[in-house]
Amino acid sequence: MDWKIVVSVFVTIFLAELGDKTQLASILMTSKTNKPVLVFIGTMLAFAVVTIIGVSVGGVITKFLPISFIKVGAAIAFIIIGILILVGKI
Repeated sequence: MDWKIVVSVFVTIFLAELGDKTQLASILMTSKTNKPVLVFIGTMLAFAVVTIIGVSVGGVITKFLPISFIKVGAAIAFIIIGILILVGKI
């Protein structure tokens, strides 16, 4: 196993997810339900499914498109989403 990849992905995802909407939603759900273990299980299952979808789509897309196109597409998507959030459309 290539631990360098595992650690790199862990650190990247950990820092990206720290303080994001998922973490805030988990905090809110825990405070509302007072069931931290159940909220943890639900959050982890949801994150696992989303991650499986992302990894699967990424594996397929890289077979058809160069990584440079994917990077540009992701950057454009983030910019559009940021603009839509800024103007209150999302």
